[in-house]
Amino acid sequence: MAPAQTLDNKFAENGFGKQLKPSSKLTTYDDVAENYDGQYRFAPIQEAQVSRAMIKRYFETMYERAVSDVVIVGAGSAGLTCAYHLASTRPDLKITIIEANVAPGGGAWLGGQLMTPMVIRKPANRFLQTIGVPYEDEGAYVVVKHAALFTSTLLSRVLAMPNVVMMNATAVEDLIIHEDHAGQQRVAGVVTNWTLVALNHDTQSCMDPNTITCPVVVSATGHDGPMGAFSAKRLVSAGLLKELGNMRGLDMNRSEPAIVNNTREVTPGLIMAGMELSEHDGKNRMGPTFGGMIGSGIKAAHEALRVLDSVNVVEGRVVSSV
Repeated sequence: MAPAQTLDNKFAENGFGKQLKPSSKLTTYDDVAENYDGQYRFAPIQEAQVSRAMIKRYFETMYERAVSDVVIVGAGSAGLTCAYHLASTRPDLKITIIEANVAPGGGAWLGGQLMTPMVIRKPANRFLQTIGVPYEDEGAYVVVKHAALFTSTLLSRVLAMPNVVMMNATAVEDLIIHEDHAGQQRVAGVVTNWTLVALNHDTQSCMDPNTITCPVVVSATGHDGPMGAFSAKRLVSAGLLKELGNMRGLDMNRSEPAIVNNTREVTPGLIMAGMELSEHDGKNRMGPTFGGMIGSGIKAAHEALRVLDSVNVVEGRVVSSV
């Protein structure tokens, strides 16, 4: 067994410098105890260690993911399903998820009208089996006892994959749009900022953004709202889409197959999925049933792989067709 290391030795190994050397009064790392009778003891720590542990990893991630293979905008049920299918199918891909909210999951933490059960129409229940979420079978549909069980399970499965990174509390403020090798306008990445900055451009002087370059963007930002349908609306203002179709009224039987079957690359480099597609195409909403979101996420993953297989990419940029 290796000898116990003192904090002095550990700091020296990590190269933190003498100015952070702790007091000799602090004990060793082995002097801990999980004792719930009033004797619980944590390993000692310096506040700067916590800061550096977070800063180092966060900004290393930003540096490494400045060029990604696929960026997914929106970590709701469609975006997370897409990420899971992509990452498990192609573990070599660098998949980066951008989520504007602090809490990922979109509208999938509850069912309808703030009730907790989640209804999923068949055959989308097969995805529940894949990720290990139990349900009650009601024939044409299944019911998960609490929507949060589905969302938390899917979120944990996605984040456990080594090729997936999520940056939450981060907003996509714009799309990178380049002229590609064929002379077409192509979405070539996303423009990001911390959400609190994005929400305060009117209260402060200019606060410029950051960028992520990638050959494929999957936009799953949901229906219209403060951050919803972002890419669909930006395509209009950028001149790549004449006008929004605008989401139609609720019709579960028309909506879910329409969303899944029409999930596609709506403009070169940009795949649209989930409820955002209803705003783009003018499709019906489905309300509190989530099979369409699961199916659309999987279809978006298939589309992303198709696009990636059709182009040659150098440092995140499409340079030619295959």
